[in-house]
Amino acid sequence: MNAPVFSTMGCRLNAYETAAMQELAEEAGLKNAVVINTCAVTAEAVRKARKDIRRLRRENPQARLIVTGCAAQTEPETFTAMPEVDAVIGNTEKMQSSTWQGLAADFIGETEALQVDDIMSVTETAGHLIDGFGSRSRAYVQVQNGCDHRCTFCIIPYGRGNSRSVPAGVVVDQIKRLVDRGYNEVVLTGVDLTSWGGDLPGNPRLGDLVMRILRLVPDLPRLRISSIDSIEADENLMQAIATEPRLMPHLHLSLQHGDDLILKRMKRRHLRDDAIRFTEEARRLRPDMTFGADIIAGFPTETEPMFENSLALVEDCDLTWLHVFPYSPRKGTPAARMPAVDGTAIRERAARLREAGVARVSRHLAAQVGRQHQVLMEGPNMGRTEQFAEVHTQQAQTTGSIVTLDIAETESGVLRA
Repeated sequence: MNAPVFSTMGCRLNAYETAAMQELAEEAGLKNAVVINTCAVTAEAVRKARKDIRRLRRENPQARLIVTGCAAQTEPETFTAMPEVDAVIGNTEKMQSSTWQGLAADFIGETEALQVDDIMSVTETAGHLIDGFGSRSRAYVQVQNGCDHRCTFCIIPYGRGNSRSVPAGVVVDQIKRLVDRGYNEVVLTGVDLTSWGGDLPGNPRLGDLVMRILRLVPDLPRLRISSIDSIEADENLMQAIATEPRLMPHLHLSLQHGDDLILKRMKRRHLRDDAIRFTEEARRLRPDMTFGADIIAGFPTETEPMFENSLALVEDCDLTWLHVFPYSPRKGTPAARMPAVDGTAIRERAARLREAGVARVSRHLAAQVGRQHQVLMEGPNMGRTEQFAEVHTQQAQTTGSIVTLDIAETESGVLRA
């Protein structure tokens, strides 16, 4: 082995940061190393990280194995105790060039095998490290990191720290460079995207950033938002939804549940009716809007009627793309001390939610047959509509281009043009 090997788990932000680490490691001249960027969103994610570490060690017996990411930040002792691991690096340290220079110059000794500082002390986030992470057609731009909220089930604030924003000018400059390099779509990413601006002078909101990007980068064909907390949607964001065709009509919502009592026990900031009102208003402003959502099945104390409120929310909010999470207790969170739901019931409820999601996707795709879409091509024969539905084409197209396609049919969960 010569160049370091990187392995990424978890969210799109983690993948973005892996790309940044690769650049930092290359600049530092790091050799003969395996780096695994872990996720901590569920106990299963941590278990999988340990399994992957053992596999990577077997596959690379002579390499230095470095563990970083959210699980490394929240459970450093778990990974320093593994004989396969040579070093554990925190989420702040992994974004610092000095970390990688130290690794490359003289592999860390006993006193430096653990480099994980207090993430809550971090007040800035680097949003300009890389230009063009993603495919040749779509680039992802990190505009925010961390979270100030403390949902009772969530460990992520302890892995990411408090919310901090990339200044709008830095974001706009980066997007201009991406457009100059030929990208036709940019996706704004963050841990708690709708909190963007709260730590910046004047306390701008996400809608202000969206409007500024669209105004100052007129050559950007498509802007997409990765995930939002709908209760924090501001007036300018709603205005952008109503008036800006370059803002894609697809929002992924952090809903988590459909029952008011469970939402309160989760310490969420919205109730069921708030979610319904938001989706109705967004669709009134933009009739072609589609929604995805995160929903947890089997949260502690969840009864069958409570779960059925989540199941009904899929219809009530007209959700299409579901991310279903069977509840998994995270040590150190308040929810882990609440009365648990039987594991069999959790799995059964998650399966019912996923089944509802499949039915909603099928309904959405069927409604597109006979329509025309502007499709961003991710490969010669595959692209995505404005609402992020996958489209396959018989005739090869230029990767990265936006083409007008007539949808002929739907088959096996995709559209065919």
